[in-house]
Amino acid sequence: MSEHDENPAAAAAEGDKPVYRRGIKSFVIRAGRLTKGQEGALERQWPVMGLELAQGAINPVEVFGRYGHVVLEIGYGMGQSLVQMAAAAPEKDFIGVEVHLPGVGSLLYLAEEAGITNLRSYKEDAIEVLKLLPDNCIDTVQLFFPDPWHKKKHHKRRIVQAEFAQTIRRILKPGGVFHMATDWEPYMEHMLEVMDVAEGYENVAGKGNCVPRPEHRPLTKFENRGEKLGHGVWDLMFRKV
Repeated sequence: MSEHDENPAAAAAEGDKPVYRRGIKSFVIRAGRLTKGQEGALERQWPVMGLELAQGAINPVEVFGRYGHVVLEIGYGMGQSLVQMAAAAPEKDFIGVEVHLPGVGSLLYLAEEAGITNLRSYKEDAIEVLKLLPDNCIDTVQLFFPDPWHKKKHHKRRIVQAEFAQTIRRILKPGGVFHMATDWEPYMEHMLEVMDVAEGYENVAGKGNCVPRPEHRPLTKFENRGEKLGHGVWDLMFRKV
């Protein structure tokens, strides 16, 4: 199992936009108690940093009050890496999507401590969030360490599928990048199998290849531990063309 449960993403748009109807959940809701710090951060910071489905379609320019490079992260776990990235790149704007409330509380707590203002979050199933995103509005989509669903009978639950690839492509700006990372080699192979034949994408590293971990993606404690044990981690980047 990877460092956090996969949080699904898919888009369905009206009219001529591609519709992604995946009834199978690619994540499992797990019970978890909020710490006092997380509860306090939710109370203080959600009115500032929270995004709601009830708001309807969002325009990142209006959300952040500026034109900037917009990064969407699907399933940020407890939020440590996303906060690090937002703090390290104040010129960029970050939107996170996480379905587990303790993870959202943790993100807001860490963001408050770091004093960052270029980060917003949904606490929703990302399928529903992506339905609200306009075409060509995101520069980078990040999907780090999604649940690999190891058993063959569960492979249909893997979030990276052909329809999902087109869902992501719809929201990416021309030249935008879909960046994935996994610590499970069979899932890396599955990602390459899906994405290398996905219409409207090019593999940044060339067909069948992965990229070195980019400096902007922080090493997680799980990666550090895995590297010491000789485990691999693979980054994949695909550009919208």
